[in-house]
Amino acid sequence: MAKTVDELRNEIREATGRFEREISASFTKEDLAALCDAVGYEIDTESLPPKPEMRAGILSAIGATEGGDGTDRPFRKGELEAIAESLDA
Repeated sequence: MAKTVDELRNEIREATGRFEREISASFTKEDLAALCDAVGYEIDTESLPPKPEMRAGILSAIGATEGGDGTDRPFRKGELEAIAESLDA
């Protein structure tokens, strides 16, 4: 059975050393910062960049960028699957 978006997010959180959430929730800035670190996308940790910038960097780092940036929205299921695969989550 295919994993839900929430299950994928939690797998990614756990793979990056973050905690699993029991409720449906998109990634926080801290979750995205941990994910940036895990995929090798360097950010300024003193002052975290905006979420869209971190999402774009994550997708670029794993080679999952598609036409248009689309990073002003949460990750889509296909993007989450690509991220989880890149982390072996």
